[in-house]
Amino acid sequence: MRILVLGSGGREHAITRALHRDPAVTDLHAAPGNPGTLQIAENHALDPTDVAAVTELAGRLRPDLVVVGPEAPLIAGVGDALRRAGIAVFGPDAAAARIEGSKAFAKEVMRAAGVPTADSRVCQTPEEVAAALELFGPPYVVKDDGLAAGKGVVVTEDREQAARHAAACGRVVIEEFLDGPEVSLFALSDGTNAVPLLPAQDFKRAHDGDQGPNTGGMGAYAPLPWAPPGLVDEVMTTIVQPTVDELRRRGTPYAGLLYAGLALTSKGVRVVEFNARFGDPETQVVLDRLETPPAGLLHACATGALDPKTALQWRPGAAVTVVIAAENYPASPVKGDVITGLEEAAAVPGAYVLHAGTRLTDEGTLVTAGGRVLNVVGTGPDLTAARTTAYQAVSKITIRGSHHRTDIALKASQA
Repeated sequence: MRILVLGSGGREHAITRALHRDPAVTDLHAAPGNPGTLQIAENHALDPTDVAAVTELAGRLRPDLVVVGPEAPLIAGVGDALRRAGIAVFGPDAAAARIEGSKAFAKEVMRAAGVPTADSRVCQTPEEVAAALELFGPPYVVKDDGLAAGKGVVVTEDREQAARHAAACGRVVIEEFLDGPEVSLFALSDGTNAVPLLPAQDFKRAHDGDQGPNTGGMGAYAPLPWAPPGLVDEVMTTIVQPTVDELRRRGTPYAGLLYAGLALTSKGVRVVEFNARFGDPETQVVLDRLETPPAGLLHACATGALDPKTALQWRPGAAVTVVIAAENYPASPVKGDVITGLEEAAAVPGAYVLHAGTRLTDEGTLVTAGGRVLNVVGTGPDLTAARTTAYQAVSKITIRGSHHRTDIALKASQA
């Protein structure tokens, strides 16, 4: 099977790595990819949101499957264009991808499908914002209605900060605060059927103890030893399948990965958000645990052939990923700093490194090229061993001014 993966981040390196290990995959391409994917696939320089460029490349390569990694190409209609060209795509069309592209649309779909989520108001004027903040009270939850690369949400006790964020965004969704731990559950869908992957938990705040600004994610782990029994079945029955059914009813069937960000509140499971693609950095640990070869699963989603009775196989043990971020991430990350120690990190037993924001200079030097630079993955028989391995590998890597959290999976490993 010939496969093309679109995207350049840690998620796409993780997807490419998983496909590279699948015996069914004989030819692997990444566009644009990164220095990590370059070691296991053929990279092609292009902007993955450039519909014409992607379609032209796919026309030349004639892949059996295109896997769209990030959300922006999906919103731009890359999936639509490739399907029109007769190419199988893992990733929804633009209309269905609005489940991530517009928080207001996602709320509308959830209401229609009877999916439990936070009560909310869509606001555009200062008066509407003030009324919604008054209605829900602190902690205030304000979400940019559009794409914001995981950083468009502010949760704060400071009403003035909430109002400033709303004003900066323009159109926002303001909603009630959901208490309880958060869980990420991915589900594969072919537009009719859905099959769950392993639940994971990520860490959105920049600093230890869930302090600092929201980021795209500073680390993740799987599995979740503390997750209540029956959680996955409940989420599939009350959240994922009704959402897939509602999108199909609207004439926009969802073929791809539906990401449900969940809060396990005192009143039950509630949806925090939907994403239209694999979550980053949860993908890095979920795909690490997946024993079932992924290529056939993704192709079945793209071609309407996903068996709802599919029973996925998972490797025993646990995986933890720690994000090494550039100086001043997430505000305005510094780029161009030299990265050293990757070979030493990869030599740690049970560890490996995924590239997220890196590039090679003309001289062949690896330097930082984004906010989240590397994902260091540690594996082991349990979470304690996996996080020890991950942090041992992190300690081998040097990037001037970089930072990372030291508490990824700490509480869960101590439970």
